[in-house]
Amino acid sequence: MVMLQGAVPLNAHRFQVDFQCGCSLHPRPDIAIHFNPRFHTTKPHVICNSLYRGRWQVEARWPHVALQRGASFLILFLFGNEEMKVSVNGQHFLHYRYRLPLSRVDTLGIFGDISVTAVGFLNINPFVEGGSEYPVGHPFLLRSPGLEVPCFHALPRGLWPGQVIIVRGLVLPEPKDFTLSLRDEAAHVPVTLRASFADRTLAWVSRWGRKKLILAPFLFYPQRFFEVLLLCQEGGLKLALNGQGVGATSLGQQVLEQLRELRISGSVQLYCVHY
Repeated sequence: MVMLQGAVPLNAHRFQVDFQCGCSLHPRPDIAIHFNPRFHTTKPHVICNSLYRGRWQVEARWPHVALQRGASFLILFLFGNEEMKVSVNGQHFLHYRYRLPLSRVDTLGIFGDISVTAVGFLNINPFVEGGSEYPVGHPFLLRSPGLEVPCFHALPRGLWPGQVIIVRGLVLPEPKDFTLSLRDEAAHVPVTLRASFADRTLAWVSRWGRKKLILAPFLFYPQRFFEVLLLCQEGGLKLALNGQGVGATSLGQQVLEQLRELRISGSVQLYCVHY
């Protein structure tokens, strides 16, 4: 899934988002998906199309635009087996069947009258089975004081089965470590997730300092985006990194209910913390 966050200028005529099969200027690469809102016509509309060997195919047209001049937006491009779906500000807008193989796409092009705040390449939540709805695309909060590391977030009701903690951000150029800890009312730390870049290990750390290595590929890289999901379930927490389930840790339900604070520290820049 690709998330595009930004705003449409007041005097916007048009912009386009192209999922391209290459990045050359001459010859022009094939474009598997061309998403093109147009505001300057008497009847604003959206065009989707594909460019193959220099020729545009038959265009698909939607007679209204879910975007507004002068307004911010959050667009999600969700890629299924046979078609792409697009939502705007949390509402489904259109779907477009593939005309060129999606496997050929390797470049994202954004052109025209648009102010881009953030582009995110997000993973489907691995804990949701068989869902057809869009994954939740929480906006990135860039340079937010509430996301300065180390950061602290209150959990006034603790954690309960089905709740998911989402942490997204960027690893700094010369990282040392990254920790995500959960504290209870007595300031004890029943569990900590710790990533060590020196030996490229990921581990659960108990309140007594016992370390349990997570036997999974180390998915944190300098200057790369990361996503951590923690799913609360009866008996503990399940962990997913960058869309891949990588393990779990056991915690009693009473311990989960008594948690009161989420702490995040280390060599990262945070874009989103949600729970």
